[in-house]
Amino acid sequence: MTLTLHLTPELEQRLAQEAKRQGSSVDVYALQLLDKHLPSAGHRKELIALLQSWMDEDDAGEQQETGEYIVHALNQERLSDRKLFPPEYKDITW
Repeated sequence: MTLTLHLTPELEQRLAQEAKRQGSSVDVYALQLLDKHLPSAGHRKELIALLQSWMDEDDAGEQQETGEYIVHALNQERLSDRKLFPPEYKDITW
């Protein structure tokens, strides 16, 4: 596959400097960066399997406790006074 990227002069300079520092060409270094930072093909399957294993544990009490903790944490970490999960909508919209 051929990919054309339009880099800012600053980003192009940073990429070239780091490639040189690594002892690599810009092309090879850019490919290494992409490979390092993109999820692997099996990564998604691993995450799905992990989530499924958590669901299969079937510990309703723990799931309820975790859900309540998450809702509480999300409501507390807001910049406004408006709750993300208002208590009056529990079991109606969430």
